[in-house]
Amino acid sequence: MPKDISLKADKGYRSKNNVAILKKRDLKNHILKNVQKNKPLTYWEKKFNALIGKTRFKVERTFGGIKRWFNGGLARCRGMEKMHTQNLMEAMCYNL
Repeated sequence: MPKDISLKADKGYRSKNNVAILKKRDLKNHILKNVQKNKPLTYWEKKFNALIGKTRFKVERTFGGIKRWFNGGLARCRGMEKMHTQNLMEAMCYNL
C-alpha cells in the first residue's frame, strides 16, 4: 500500500479508532476538525478546515449534483450488481 497519502473526509468520520488506523497505515489524517463541547476550534484548526474544504468541495459538488439531478442515493432495484450499474449510469449522465 502506498504511504504518505492524505485521506480527506467529513467531520463525522473523526474518531479515535479512525485516527489510530490512519496512523498505523502511515496515511496523512486530513479529516476535518470538529468542535468539542465548551472548546471552540482554534485559529489553526479553522484554517486547516478551510484548506481541506477547498479540495473536498470539488468532489462533494459532484455527488450533490448527482443526488439533485438524478435522484442519486435512491435504490431503484435490488442487488449489488444492479445498484452498481445504476450508480455508473448516473455518473455517466453527470459527465455528459
